[in-house]
Amino acid sequence: MTRADRQPWSCDSFVILPAATTDGSMLLGKNSDRPVNETQPLRYVPARSPSRTDRLRLAYVEIADARETLAHVGASPYWCWGHELGVNERGVAIGNEALFTRDLAQNQHDARAGDTPEPGILGMELLRLGLERGRTAAEALEVMTGLLERHGQWGAGVPRTSSADGAYDNSYLIADGREAWVLETSGRRWVAARVRHSSWSVSNQATIRTDWDRASDDVAEHARDAGWWRHDGDARFDFAAAYTDPQVPLQVSHIRLQRSRQLLREAVRAGGADVAAAASVLRDHYEGTFLEGPYFNAARPDFMTLCMHSHPSGFTWGNTASSAIFVLPPDDRPPHLWWAAATPCTSVYLPVFVVAGGLPAVLERGGTARLTGCNPERAPEDRPADGSYWWTFQRLLDAVKGDAFGTEYDARQAVVRDAFDPLETAWRAELDDVFAEAAALRSRHGREAGAAPLAAFTRRCVDRALAAADGLLDRFAAVAPRS
Repeated sequence: MTRADRQPWSCDSFVILPAATTDGSMLLGKNSDRPVNETQPLRYVPARSPSRTDRLRLAYVEIADARETLAHVGASPYWCWGHELGVNERGVAIGNEALFTRDLAQNQHDARAGDTPEPGILGMELLRLGLERGRTAAEALEVMTGLLERHGQWGAGVPRTSSADGAYDNSYLIADGREAWVLETSGRRWVAARVRHSSWSVSNQATIRTDWDRASDDVAEHARDAGWWRHDGDARFDFAAAYTDPQVPLQVSHIRLQRSRQLLREAVRAGGADVAAAASVLRDHYEGTFLEGPYFNAARPDFMTLCMHSHPSGFTWGNTASSAIFVLPPDDRPPHLWWAAATPCTSVYLPVFVVAGGLPAVLERGGTARLTGCNPERAPEDRPADGSYWWTFQRLLDAVKGDAFGTEYDARQAVVRDAFDPLETAWRAELDDVFAEAAALRSRHGREAGAAPLAAFTRRCVDRALAAADGLLDRFAAVAPRS
């Protein structure tokens, strides 16, 4: 197996600024692409008030806990303390991507030579810490960069894999109802740029060149000392040029990056983007383009798509394990997310609210694994379990494919969309009435009363989604796959 085969190649995120959306909310979308069958349930994490001496034990390091944290909802690999994506009660949302940098390449080389790098914080852990401690996007950025400089990043981001093979550096999109930031990192160094375009996308490559707004103090000096940046002091430092690992091909991310940017521009030009437009980006397989081709099968992809599917040859890294669209209003409307388990093209986006104070248990339930610690290298393999929303939709993905080669995908995916698209349309139409009921109850009886309609709405949607998924599973099981 080559080095390239081991890389966690995929994940895509984007943000659409309020001026470019139909209702004036910030939208952040994220597909979390992970190894096949790596369970990724949704979690509600309540606020906590630790003492000054409390410590957090992460996968590889122990850090000081904060005095107070924020309640949040995040989607997490079953073994991981951190999140791939999430939003907190103040309306700060974050998504991350793997980056392949020169620092990472050096650390991997050293680790394989027996000179183990100093362990650090995993990218998913840093994301959760930003949600727990950041009351605005800028504050989350400050929290995350401070922890990164203090503790570094090094460790396996993939279960049952060594750090040398499973580590990666990270980039992030961080947004609230008013502003969004891109944060890109290499080891302990980083740069950040405020998003000023109507929309912006990130993938598995650095996107910040010379247009950064903030940076770690020694980001240019470190690159010069290593011989990665040879320009004189008058040249504006180019982070992507200096830190991108030239041994890692960018075509695996660049096509997806450009495709998402194209689709976002089209949505904005068509009159403004909304949740439905964001969902269509996250479900994209290059439909309607020359890349689609006469024989293209999204479930057996010849190249990597925004909605990721595993290829039987191992060409692609895995599947999209969960997908989210975060809606971050600039006013008193509650922040929320639309969450889809497994690949969004075979799933349905559910409305979920942090201020509801919890989630239906079926959303938080994973599989059979019961963890005793956070270290991914010792994580047990998770297997399907009844009563898990995520595993229901993973089984549905497998049923839609029909077999490892995706023989039934084209026909069955159309059936799935006929079942789920009307549900999403109805739920989006119902949302304003649910918000109005919640606001009225909150004004009369307090915050807890206002949360009840939101929680009830999510439960109703979960029940309808599961009923539809079970009906589809029964329907596909009754029909033998074509030979």
